[in-house]
Amino acid sequence: MKDKKVVIITGASSGIGKSTALYLNEKGYTVYALARRKEKLEELLPFGIKIIPCDVTKLESSKQAIDEIYHKEGRIDVLFNNAGFGLYGPIELVKLSDARYQFEVNLFGLVQMTNLVVPIMRNQGHGRIINTSSIGGKVASLLGGWYHASKFALEGLSDSLRIELKQFGIKVILIEPGLIQTEFMGVTFDLAQQLETDSPYQSLFEKVKRDAKRDYFDKKVGSDPIVVAKKVYKAIQSKHPKTRYSMGRLSKIALISKKILPDKVMDYILLKR
Repeated sequence: MKDKKVVIITGASSGIGKSTALYLNEKGYTVYALARRKEKLEELLPFGIKIIPCDVTKLESSKQAIDEIYHKEGRIDVLFNNAGFGLYGPIELVKLSDARYQFEVNLFGLVQMTNLVVPIMRNQGHGRIINTSSIGGKVASLLGGWYHASKFALEGLSDSLRIELKQFGIKVILIEPGLIQTEFMGVTFDLAQQLETDSPYQSLFEKVKRDAKRDYFDKKVGSDPIVVAKKVYKAIQSKHPKTRYSMGRLSKIALISKKILPDKVMDYILLKR
């Protein structure tokens, strides 16, 4: 079975990562699902998916996972960097320690995993690194400053990485989901609720909660995570993959609006919508 392509997925215990692990497993790939929550990962075992508990922010944990996979399989064809979370709240009020951790997970942990697989892929002469960014890496939303900062940074980093690794036959691809029905927004708002309520930003926060309930929690807008899984599969299968794939509801509208509308008009829409 060594001829089967080996795919590593971080953040695979739920949402996009879990859906992609199941989908690629059905397509015949050897899938390694990585995440911190072992009990959630174990839900994938009945499907024949291999699991490894891993914290991408810790070098020892990441290195052990990659070493174990390479020792067993002798190859790593795809790294899907999907681990991440959203830290929401006014930039002024979010603790810098929390903001730094946002970057540790969404950016530096991703780079750490990437740096561990690049030598392997370089020796193979091929490989694909697929990074989960977001429409939020192109368009800002209310109270998402630190999350957007991490995703804007990932967009630029991935562009540079794509150029650097092309000479080794390694392709770097960005996945840019719009609104997807996962645990992401619930976790995000649990974090935001911890911020002080007696603040100058309370009215803004109440608006964001109303908008989220209307568009997300009532399931009027968010797409099923399978739409992302299918794009990841396409990015793996394509001989000449795009550098970016966007998907999910509101993604195209957001990108087109950002391109054609002045910044102040976009600000007005966000505040008055």
